[in-house]
Amino acid sequence: MVQRCAWTTNDPLYLDYHDKEWGTPVHDDRILFEFLILEGAQAGLSWITILKKRENFRLAFDNFDPVIIAAYNKTKIDKLMKNEGIIRNRLKIYAAVINAQAFLKVQKEFGSFDKYIWQFTGGAVKQNNWESIKGVPSFTKESDLMSKDLKKRGFKFVGSTICYAFMQAVGMVNDHTVDCYRHTELL
Repeated sequence: MVQRCAWTTNDPLYLDYHDKEWGTPVHDDRILFEFLILEGAQAGLSWITILKKRENFRLAFDNFDPVIIAAYNKTKIDKLMKNEGIIRNRLKIYAAVINAQAFLKVQKEFGSFDKYIWQFTGGAVKQNNWESIKGVPSFTKESDLMSKDLKKRGFKFVGSTICYAFMQAVGMVNDHTVDCYRHTELL
């Protein structure tokens, strides 16, 4: 039997996410943007809720193309508010638009969002060696700095806890516990 992180469930969607995505370093700007929006949408909810709605989010939010999302108007936002396949929270939907606009500014300033965001871990994966999920923090000094800088640049729904979840998801930190087979794979 394969040993995984204790937070996983038997849900095939969750297992697939754990086994193929969570903690795998991401350097593609579109995927980084997708995770930034999904992590913000997850605030106050469970991640499995987001995973179950992820394909609907991709359809509703133009495959997370920041150029298209940055131009969303009130009509489009009203349409999204009626979409039962996504999280229908007006503040989170508006945040996606605002974040797309801020994201594009960061891309212009740094050449890519990837170059900007990975600076918070010095451009490398921070390898952790947690014995159990009890040791895994919900935020760190790096996520605090990331949150503060993103907010300064106009991003919304980017508190330190959301930023740390983002860092975990896109592999900026390896938070697979040492007994999980993915921990060693991602070293």
